[in-house]
Amino acid sequence: MAKVKEEEEKEYDVLNHTLVPKHTVMTAEEVKEILTKHNITAVQLPRILNSDAAVKAVGAKEGDVLKIVRNSPTAGITTYYRIVRKE
Repeated sequence: MAKVKEEEEKEYDVLNHTLVPKHTVMTAEEVKEILTKHNITAVQLPRILNSDAAVKAVGAKEGDVLKIVRNSPTAGITTYYRIVRKE
């Protein structure tokens, strides 16, 4: 039991790390808009595993689409979309 307690105390919010970009779960309307804009289906989106720490932190579940906004010194602010899948 003591070991479990120690592991719980070590947990922290991965979304606050400087190297982790902003992850947000998109609404159904937002997903439909993005898919229509790019003329693709949801299965054509790149995948992100449901075991990913950022996926767990935002509370996403299988089938959700995440909007990931990265700030790059060379490319500027870029937006990516990923669909959550099982391992």
